[in-house]
Amino acid sequence: MKCALVIPSWIPEDLFPTKTAGSQINYWQPLGTLYVASSLIEQGHEVRFYNGAFMSHQEIMQQLQEFAPRFVGLYSTTFGWPRAVTTAKAIKALHDEAFICIGGPYPTAVAEQCLTNSDNSIDAVIFGEAEITAPELVAALENHQTLHNIDGIVFRHGDQVVKNPPRELIEDLDSLPFPARHLLGEAEEHYLPPPATYKRTPVAVVITSRGCNRRCIYCSQFDQKRKSGVRGIRYRSIENVLDEIEYCLKRGYKEIKFIDDTLASDYDRAMQLCQGIKERGLDFTWFASACANQVDKPLLQAMKDAGCWAILFGAESGVQKNLNTLRKGIKLEHVRAAVKAAKEVGLKVSTPFIIGIPGETYEEALKTIEFAIELNPDIANFHALTPFPGTHLHNNIEKYGSIAHNLEEYTYQGAAFVPFTMSRRQIQELRQMAFKRFYGRPSFLFKKVLQLRTMSDCKAAYNGVRSLIWLYLKKGIFNKKDNKKDNKKGSDKVLNVG
Repeated sequence: MKCALVIPSWIPEDLFPTKTAGSQINYWQPLGTLYVASSLIEQGHEVRFYNGAFMSHQEIMQQLQEFAPRFVGLYSTTFGWPRAVTTAKAIKALHDEAFICIGGPYPTAVAEQCLTNSDNSIDAVIFGEAEITAPELVAALENHQTLHNIDGIVFRHGDQVVKNPPRELIEDLDSLPFPARHLLGEAEEHYLPPPATYKRTPVAVVITSRGCNRRCIYCSQFDQKRKSGVRGIRYRSIENVLDEIEYCLKRGYKEIKFIDDTLASDYDRAMQLCQGIKERGLDFTWFASACANQVDKPLLQAMKDAGCWAILFGAESGVQKNLNTLRKGIKLEHVRAAVKAAKEVGLKVSTPFIIGIPGETYEEALKTIEFAIELNPDIANFHALTPFPGTHLHNNIEKYGSIAHNLEEYTYQGAAFVPFTMSRRQIQELRQMAFKRFYGRPSFLFKKVLQLRTMSDCKAAYNGVRSLIWLYLKKGIFNKKDNKKDNKKGSDKVLNVG
């Protein structure tokens, strides 16, 4: 069957303020969609992929009209839901007989609502992992079979909305074919992470595990009851991961971004991965994330020796009370020790922080900025806490503050969540202040100039300087254009976007 997988058209400025470094990104490889594609291809279907990060809406529609797929799988985040519906309607107008299905983090969290709020443009929703569900759904359509026996979908049956039981998570991740990167076409080498987070190009994205053993209130986990894997984490075998790395290197990739929630969740396994990379003589650079209390100097040294050049630690806050509220499971001392050890072995360090934590005061946010300056990582980001549907924060919003009702607010531009202890304008001001104070330090700028070695370094530095100038010249850079009023503390109406 002809199958089209579509990410609706978008541009970085939809997510990030214009002229900031974030708005210069292209896109990470859409690993989830590529996994679904490879599963469909394995079953003999003809699959094409259309990525709105590189194509306009009109270009996607033109190519879909020529391809005339019988099955269309759309991907949607929370902020991208309105665009997904618009895209679905346009596809239906082109091919009324096409069966349109949607998946992704937002449809997984609110599957039934997505179906009922799509103006009949969407025929089914896949919630959870789709590598088994999508091929079963396509096979049922091809053979004119009932959809009632397919776990993990919500679909229309006449005037009714039917939700089938959830599908069990995939335990044997090694059984999945590698992502269908060949579908990326000529754009394959242009998929780049944010500036300063890669060293060599092209960059491949690889995930070695699924799930997380943490319970952060802002993170959505489908396996909330930890029924799968070891404490909620399912691992691929080291051999399977190394085989995919070799496959990527043969395709010409020079760097890999590991997108596991934490690559060090199993200390011994992380060591084995590093050893395996060295034993196979794999020549590539890589970037990974890890929890600060899961690493030590020997592991970080092993990562460095295996080609790792940078690591991300989720620092989040400089106030222990607020880390506890987030349920991070770490202490400030863990962050200090991890950053120090990483620097000592020669790794670049990235530390994201969060502004607008439940119960956080303006003064405490200032302490977080000071903590970032104390740590002095190579990259620091200051995000607004976002209550995505499916998270503990969203599901218990009445305890913590208020949320925006406009899904397009759920980006890095504004502040979709406002705690009772702060106003939206304060969050926006604090974020701009944080970037200016951290990146505007003469000592930091001087160090960065001395570290310039490659064209990639120079490009990242140029984007960074341009962003810094913009931060100083323009006030309210993180204010959404349509958010013209200053919401007072706790004054936002609590609305359920899920």
